[in-house]
Amino acid sequence: MTMHSYDSGPNTQQGVALIMVLLAMALVVMLASGMSQQQNVRVFKAGHYLAQQQGQSIALGAEAFARQILVRDFEEDKEDNLMVDSLDEFWAKNAAILPLDNNGVAEVQIDDLGGRINLNDLVIGKGQVDPITKDRLARLLVALGITGISADALVDWVDPDDQTISAYGAEDGQYLMAEPGYRAANQPFVSVSELRLIEGMTEEIYVALRPHVTALPVNGLGINVNTATAEVLMSLYDELSSAQAESIVEKREEKRFENLQDFLALPELAASGLKPVGLGLQTRFFEVVSRITYDNRVVNMVSTVFRNQEGIVRTVHRDTGQKNRITKEPYTISEG
Repeated sequence: MTMHSYDSGPNTQQGVALIMVLLAMALVVMLASGMSQQQNVRVFKAGHYLAQQQGQSIALGAEAFARQILVRDFEEDKEDNLMVDSLDEFWAKNAAILPLDNNGVAEVQIDDLGGRINLNDLVIGKGQVDPITKDRLARLLVALGITGISADALVDWVDPDDQTISAYGAEDGQYLMAEPGYRAANQPFVSVSELRLIEGMTEEIYVALRPHVTALPVNGLGINVNTATAEVLMSLYDELSSAQAESIVEKREEKRFENLQDFLALPELAASGLKPVGLGLQTRFFEVVSRITYDNRVVNMVSTVFRNQEGIVRTVHRDTGQKNRITKEPYTISEG
């Protein structure tokens, strides 16, 4: 039997060395490739962050632009000696379109919050239910055809105790049975979006209710009858029909109400016995809705602003999570 031995001479050693060099080069290439990929990711993230920050800065500029419009509106009303806010004023009519230098665009509109029912008016003082607001909210639900929730459930969400006010209310006992469980807020609404947590709420109900209610941080401002929706007008009086509410809106479009007596004297309200309690002609809170299209990105911002009795406008809240809120007809603002 013949035994063969493998040559372990210089040629073999050179081959092994070559393989080691190739493996080392491959390892270096792999490491370099990985580092390059990580670097590309970092560069992308940095670019995205900078573009996002730029977009948000532009949104803040759009908000400041809207605040100036509200200041100008106040000054004009003061000159006319008629402190009335209505939907025929410049701030309420359109969404302003502001072209940007890099083919981007800033869209901004101002939405009135004074013509809506303030959910935080439901409970006043030391946990006392405000019967006027509760009744209005109940009538609003009827006007909207909503039967899945009740005004009592909304009262229980904000009142400080853990006792339901009626069989239609809802407190911790109901909410803790959810998956996952949670408790009633037992404090004023921070945002209208909290409505999604109310017992019986569905997305359909939320979408229907949202345009007619708000969550303001103060009580007692009342409803601006010049800006209220037809459904909110129906909430003021049990027997006000949809057709009558629409008739009031049409009259208001022809000529706004410049005093509450003219509003209360309308034929549609003649038999209502409606008192001016909780009604007004001015708006203190507004929403500034901005959408910035910049560097192939879109930045949305919804700012709640407050205009005080001296005409000073301050921002009280900002939300960047809302989309598709620009709804008004566009009006392009030229640089000149």
